[in-house]
Amino acid sequence: MAAFVYLSKEVLSGFDNYKYSAIDTSPVSNYICHPFWNRCVKLVPLWIAPNVLTFTGFLLLLLTFAVMTYYDPHFYASSRDHPEYAPIPNWVWLMGAVNNFLAHTLDGIDGKQARRTKSSSPLGELFDHGLDSWATLFLPVAIFCIFGRGEHGISVFHMLICVMGIMVCFVLSHWEKYNTGVLFLPWGYDIGQIAVTLVYLITYYGGYEVWKFTIPIINMSPAQAVELSFYIGFFGLTFPFTFYNIYRSYKDKSGKMHSFSEAMRPLVSTCVLFTLMVSWTLGSSCDILELQPRLFFWTLGTSFSHIACHLIIAQMSSTRCELVNPALYPLILIVGMVHLLHLGTREIYLLWTYCIFITVKHVIFGIYVVKEMCEHFKIKAFSISKLKVCDQGDQ
Repeated sequence: MAAFVYLSKEVLSGFDNYKYSAIDTSPVSNYICHPFWNRCVKLVPLWIAPNVLTFTGFLLLLLTFAVMTYYDPHFYASSRDHPEYAPIPNWVWLMGAVNNFLAHTLDGIDGKQARRTKSSSPLGELFDHGLDSWATLFLPVAIFCIFGRGEHGISVFHMLICVMGIMVCFVLSHWEKYNTGVLFLPWGYDIGQIAVTLVYLITYYGGYEVWKFTIPIINMSPAQAVELSFYIGFFGLTFPFTFYNIYRSYKDKSGKMHSFSEAMRPLVSTCVLFTLMVSWTLGSSCDILELQPRLFFWTLGTSFSHIACHLIIAQMSSTRCELVNPALYPLILIVGMVHLLHLGTREIYLLWTYCIFITVKHVIFGIYVVKEMCEHFKIKAFSISKLKVCDQGDQ
């Protein structure tokens, strides 16, 4: 089993010295979400481990993604241009609203449950943020599933840009922590989660046809307006704050004071991944994104999560982040073949191959990282010792 050892002694030693440091200045989070979560967490029995809450929330999002993939694999179900595709059953939108609301709530109370039960650990934060990195795929894909392609919808390439934008926002927050030592929680996260739940509910009550109109004055469809709101969020709520916080940490010498090349190092793998996937899309001889959008998005999301988890481990353990994740090497070969050989629909087999490879690799990686951290800290991932629960209950 030596091949499945992922955390070096240096990394584990870094985790021993780790202390959680985060700043949340979002008005929505502080005045709406946290007061609600403080009430909700009191309903959770003390014997339930925080990671159970985290994992349950992730599984709810995964369930929604799976059901929507079954009913709408190519994003045509909500498109007027393709009446041959049956609409998504209305109950799916209600399920999506409930699952998204519960997942957001569980993600908000897992840390509070850890403090209630005195079970906080670096594993909990890594587990939470690691699953969040994978979940960055689900929110934008679900939103555009509601609008579909064609009239009053957007193209799958525009969906791809929005998905990558969400992922950029996520990785920037951890790149920021890699350089400053502090996690500045992005404003857009809670706003986006609440908006998604509301959009699901509106679609449940009005059907997907409720979004088939043009908004006066701006002359945009709701789908285009949502796409624009993503860009406003990226460039207005995320990028400026991230760059300012890093600049300030260098100015007042409160950060890690990395050299420029070292500071930029964590972004290289993500940039390589996005460049490869966009290059594959643009150079595909069979228009792979049009043929297999869901498979393409899943492959992108899983690859991104694998890279992001390595970054999170590096910033939490104060170790040097890798330059290029080895999982990208097969993808570099595949994209090279696509451009040189003009494979046609055989690209689909290559996409399936890499998708299975990166999914299996990422799952194995996650399982063994959790196992190694549990062994190191002498804890269990999904249960709390009776002593800690009793101590907390006696207070």
